[in-house]
Amino acid sequence: MKLMEILSQDRVKIPLENTDKNKIIEEMVGMIDQSSPLKNKDQILQAVLAREAVMSTGVGDEIAIPHGKSEGVDDIIAALGITKEPVNFDSLDDKPVRLIWLLVGPQDKTGPHLKALSRISRLMHQKDFRDRLMDTIKPEDIIEYISSEEEKFFTN
Repeated sequence: MKLMEILSQDRVKIPLENTDKNKIIEEMVGMIDQSSPLKNKDQILQAVLAREAVMSTGVGDEIAIPHGKSEGVDDIIAALGITKEPVNFDSLDDKPVRLIWLLVGPQDKTGPHLKALSRISRLMHQKDFRDRLMDTIKPEDIIEYISSEEEKFFTN
């Protein structure tokens, strides 16, 4: 599964409007719902917030990957937001974040969900790539950069 199969230009927002972790998650679930109307937006929001309450998805290096599984969605969907200023996300490295990926999927697609999380993590591990994304102001450029990086680093 390629990220370009689950992310689209209308689910990339630069900059995100909110500066509070939970409000950012709510904003991003709303982005997905506007792009591809969800069966149950509130159920998905609650699933992501519940997962976040267990342990922060701020993984370090200015990245957070809030995610959740819910029957409120039929397939795996991603959104990407970039904040204007660093935001506290209770990250594992105690540093604020700027790149926020939201990943939602149905309960029965654990394998693809984990594969998407892994792919996001691997791409975001590259500092030059992260910096390039954070310096970008157009969603279409973000899509182009991610697509190009995927072609370089993944065979499928």
